[in-house]
Amino acid sequence: MADFSVTLPSGQTWTPQFVTHLNEEKCIGCGRCFKVCSRDVLELRGINEDGEYVAVDPDDDDDDEYEKKVMVIAHGENCIGCMACSKICPKKCYTHAPATV
Repeated sequence: MADFSVTLPSGQTWTPQFVTHLNEEKCIGCGRCFKVCSRDVLELRGINEDGEYVAVDPDDDDDDEYEKKVMVIAHGENCIGCMACSKICPKKCYTHAPATV
């Protein structure tokens, strides 16, 4: 098996690196990655005191339902391998890998 790669118009080969994991322990829920991702891959969620996910309403400032906010990979199938999320993440939470064909 080989890694999926693309030949660019310049003749160079580019191997996209798709998001495979997001370390929630390191994530501070800043939302920078969410803002830079144009493919609807990520979603901000709250984690309550029982460690369960709860929806975060961006229009509601009531933080009583959750202990902290974290980003999660909600739609990994939409990732195009640009790594913009990883490049902007201040805590280096992301792991990427090439797709195998």
